[in-house]
Amino acid sequence: MHDTDLAHVGGLSYLNPSAPEPYASFIEQIERVRPYLGELERWIETLKHPKRTLIVDVPIVRDDGTIAHYEGYRVQHNLSRGPGKGGIRFHPAVTLNEVMALAGWMTVKNAAVGLPFGGAKGGIRVDPRAVTKDELHRITRRFTSEIGLIIGPDRDIPAPDVGTNAVTMAVMMDTFSMNRGGTATGVVTGKPVALGGSLGRHEATGRGVFITAREAARHQHIEVEGARVVVQGFGNVGGIAARLFHEAGARVIAAADHGATLHNEAGIDVPAALAHVAENGSLAGFPGATPIDIEDFWQLPCEFLVPAALEGQITEVRAPRVQTKIVVEGANGPTTPAADDILKDRGILVVPDVLANAGGVTVSYFEWVQDFSSFFWTEDEINDRLERIMVNAFGAIWRVSEEKQVSLRTAAFIIACHRVLEARAERGLYP
Repeated sequence: MHDTDLAHVGGLSYLNPSAPEPYASFIEQIERVRPYLGELERWIETLKHPKRTLIVDVPIVRDDGTIAHYEGYRVQHNLSRGPGKGGIRFHPAVTLNEVMALAGWMTVKNAAVGLPFGGAKGGIRVDPRAVTKDELHRITRRFTSEIGLIIGPDRDIPAPDVGTNAVTMAVMMDTFSMNRGGTATGVVTGKPVALGGSLGRHEATGRGVFITAREAARHQHIEVEGARVVVQGFGNVGGIAARLFHEAGARVIAAADHGATLHNEAGIDVPAALAHVAENGSLAGFPGATPIDIEDFWQLPCEFLVPAALEGQITEVRAPRVQTKIVVEGANGPTTPAADDILKDRGILVVPDVLANAGGVTVSYFEWVQDFSSFFWTEDEINDRLERIMVNAFGAIWRVSEEKQVSLRTAAFIIACHRVLEARAERGLYP
């Protein structure tokens, strides 16, 4: 299947012919930081070249006895500040270019919020809904075995992403542990609590999206209570963010996922919608809102627009039509650089992915620390620590944005690139 054949996988317009490839977007974002690096500019090429790229064949015996092959990837973008950290994505549109970009964004994200990790990412080009539970189990085990030579608690720590979950991480941890000959809970994060997972991890990314949205609103003198919210993606990120907005008194007027795009100006009953998704697998058939066209979705007037699905969603074609005050990027790379410029010129504030969705990796860091110490914190402690890190990171990025008169994205990249390249310069080159 060609990339263009996958343009509407899951009904999310995942790929757009007018959008640059993800890694091209990442490189352009890096280039925008060059004028602010000072003496560290000599190291900038470090950020354009992933440290390690692994492409693996993932063969399995299917339930009918036939042999199927899937292509998998693990990319370690930069390890200057610590072991690699980044999710594993199971999706039919996964490409090496995408995984490289996601790994690069993880490098920036971890550095922007001050976590002692480098950036990594992985994925398999597979539709998890098109294989059986047992087949998916075998795919996960074989993939883990294939990338096992470069992952580990002090080398590279995967986590859930699109199409994967706590069960996936449990299988990965077990496979790695069996191959190693001893239980290694810290090899992945986002695990079930019974296997060393952290309380609060499931909600962490969506909670971080809400925290940064609230902070952005405070700086923009916008009240969250009564605000209109539009959310693309209604799963682990968008759904939880929508629930927290709802609990804060905001009105979620539209939601979209792979099954449906829905609108209700009076406000969607978010708990009911989440219950519907849990029972039916998508928003399709939810009676509390009216189906609308995906392009109309992007043009709804609102205070908060939360793209929390996949990358390349807000393009230079859609950006002029967006009618929001604040974009909060729950997904990785949902806004192209050209669209970024259009939104900035129109006075629309963008809270970038490398800050907005960093809640997940932050609590993954907590989980990793707890696994090493075998001492676990309460959910309230987790949420308090997450709140403190996210608020402090937002404040630091906002101050750089104001000082240098740049977007929040460029400000986040300035902070992150300084931290990564300073570590690279201090370590030197070997040999």
